[in-house]
Amino acid sequence: MAHNFDVVIIGGGILGTSISYFLSHLNKSKKIVVIEQEHNVAFHTSGRNTGKVHAPYLYNPEKKKLFAKAAFHGFEMWEEYSKLRNLPFKKDGVIEVALDKKGNSVLEKYLKWGKQNGLEDKDIKLMNSAELKKIEPEIKCESALYVYKDGSTDYSIFTDSVMKDSEASGTKFILDTKVTKIKKENGKWKITLDGEYEIFAKFLINAAGGEAINIAHDAGLAEKLTDVHFRGEYWRAPKEYNNLTKTSVYSVPEFPDYPFLDPHWIIRVDGSCEIGPNAVPVFSPYGYNKTENIKEFIPKMLEMLGSGARKAIFDKQFQELAMNEIQSSMSKSAMIDRVKRFLPKIDADRITEKGTAGIRSSVIDENGKFVPDVILIDDDTSFHILNYNSPGATGALPFASHIISHLNKNGLFQSEDLDAQCGPWKFSEIIEKLER
Repeated sequence: MAHNFDVVIIGGGILGTSISYFLSHLNKSKKIVVIEQEHNVAFHTSGRNTGKVHAPYLYNPEKKKLFAKAAFHGFEMWEEYSKLRNLPFKKDGVIEVALDKKGNSVLEKYLKWGKQNGLEDKDIKLMNSAELKKIEPEIKCESALYVYKDGSTDYSIFTDSVMKDSEASGTKFILDTKVTKIKKENGKWKITLDGEYEIFAKFLINAAGGEAINIAHDAGLAEKLTDVHFRGEYWRAPKEYNNLTKTSVYSVPEFPDYPFLDPHWIIRVDGSCEIGPNAVPVFSPYGYNKTENIKEFIPKMLEMLGSGARKAIFDKQFQELAMNEIQSSMSKSAMIDRVKRFLPKIDADRITEKGTAGIRSSVIDENGKFVPDVILIDDDTSFHILNYNSPGATGALPFASHIISHLNKNGLFQSEDLDAQCGPWKFSEIIEKLER
């Protein structure tokens, strides 16, 4: 059974689905297909997160300019889209707290970055502990950055809605189907699905998230890069804690060069509260359980030992941090005690229910360093998006637009109408905002 397409997108996460949305509006005569191995879109990282619509205060405007711009405009676009489709969206803000004097200077840096990235005085404010106490009496800290332009949503619901809009514009979604092989043949991509049947495409976009490195390797690209996977776990707070704070609370990360996060106090869009995530090293992008991790342990360890990841896993600081995260997975109190540092009223004994776990895949280069930014790789008939992590969901719509504009400028895939109306947005106007 063979089918021919102009574009195949591998990965039905929030980014792959958003790319299909804009491509379908800009290319009415072209055949576009999205392949997703799960039974619905946003099944993994895109739907297993805190649901935060992040303001761009955490991102260096020089080193992460594009991500910061995407987050800034993504907030506006998701808010507009939520109104259009009557989807959950709450502008509820976030508080970043410093727990020591060293953290104070980090918050000052975040304030500066936020304003450089487009936030106004009304969107972000640095407070001392006494000022914050008047607003949030339960929070204990040295100082705090109150970011008013931050929101909450449910990215699973958003992605499902974007998929339906993309389908209405002509995109075909093949769900519950795994890509088992890709091969260049006679100038086209031959993609084998579930080892049984094949589709052919002129152009391939790799937006496969936790599988993106593997797809790139199969295409003969990014061979010096590898990935490591971290499972982020959550604990659900009982209803009696739902009004403990008015908004979510993050603490300044102690080790920003590593993908280890101090657990946050999360208020979700439905009003429920959670503590998380940690970052437990696992051996698969689907390593939610022991069975999957045992199955992938040997092949993943061999891969890492034969790559730059070897330097990272033998680094003493990395090992120490990894062990701390494993301990936080094995001991509920170890994880909750981190949040008690700024919310001392929390009682670990009252928290008994686990939340949904999600997995983040981080790329390591040949020198054993974690790559801090997204990696975009051009090939003559393919495009690969690697290391697309937070604030990836926030910026998915504008970032997808950027990718399509990039493909056009580089002559890789020419869209038919860059002035087209894409739902509530004119595509050319999105790009104009991103390029300012």
